[in-house]
Amino acid sequence: MLQNHRVVRFSAQPFNPPTRTIAPSLSPFQLIPNSPSFPILKQQCRLSRRELTIFSNSCLLLLLDGSRARAEDDVANTKENLTFAEDVANESNSDKPEENLTTTPSCTERKPTKQVFLDISIDGEPVGRITIGLYGNEVPAGVDRFSKIVSGAAGISYRRKEFVKIMPNYVQHGGLRSYGVDVELATRTGSNLAADTLVQEWEREYERCPGTKNLAGSIGIIVRNPSKPPPKLKLVAKQGKLEIDQEEVGTDPNGTEFVIATKDAPELDASTLVIGRVTRGMEVVQRIGQVKTVQENTGSPYFRRVAKLIGDKRAVVAERGFNRPYSKVIVTNCGLM
Repeated sequence: MLQNHRVVRFSAQPFNPPTRTIAPSLSPFQLIPNSPSFPILKQQCRLSRRELTIFSNSCLLLLLDGSRARAEDDVANTKENLTFAEDVANESNSDKPEENLTTTPSCTERKPTKQVFLDISIDGEPVGRITIGLYGNEVPAGVDRFSKIVSGAAGISYRRKEFVKIMPNYVQHGGLRSYGVDVELATRTGSNLAADTLVQEWEREYERCPGTKNLAGSIGIIVRNPSKPPPKLKLVAKQGKLEIDQEEVGTDPNGTEFVIATKDAPELDASTLVIGRVTRGMEVVQRIGQVKTVQENTGSPYFRRVAKLIGDKRAVVAERGFNRPYSKVIVTNCGLM
């Protein structure tokens, strides 16, 4: 039944140990025949039951030790992977700048505290209403100035006043020549306290909010003239004595002219204090922006020759007529919501 089985011969001497005819390097399992027959296995296997039990227990212990070692290796590898992941996360977080919990809120996500409206007509035809939300918490001085004029509490209003300039990125209202008792008092004392407060607020907002401030849909009041030349020194006689005085060239904005941005207008950031945004009626603002205007021709040879003939001051006056609308764009009514 069995082929090529190795036969173990026993010695006839009872006290001499048996001699194996196989190589000593072979394992005990190689002595077991391939047949599952138990009687033949018992005849051919010279291992005792005790030795077989010991050997089986040893193999089982080896298997258990190997499984335990592999499990420990897996746990160690998992811990190493977790540690590596934590190190990578810490390194990536260390590269990022630390967040400052005391930073100011986004300058583009302000909440309006009050609303005002402007009713607009073009050449006597009503075109709609512009509703504006004002940022009373961020720019209280500018909002107070604008809301008082809109409501008429300052003694004068934007009613029946017109837009005087239409640019590709914004439309500009002409504002007021005077706006209440506070300006008259400031003029008598030789100061401009009302406008100075707006300039200080503009300086604070200019530093606090980086980037473009006059975004599409924003509304702001003009509080300074960045192109205004410095005052000139002149010699004047006062009470029989010669004194050096400063001559102001041009006048500062009085804080009543306002602009509404139809597109992002960074060119306005140096002069305009943003006080709110259009909440409804942006289509009316776009309608104003489509009105035909006087085209600028300062680059033409004719204008350059005329500017030389009539002088620079008259040329500046002529330039003020550029970008003015041909149609009358009027604020027919305004007030608080």
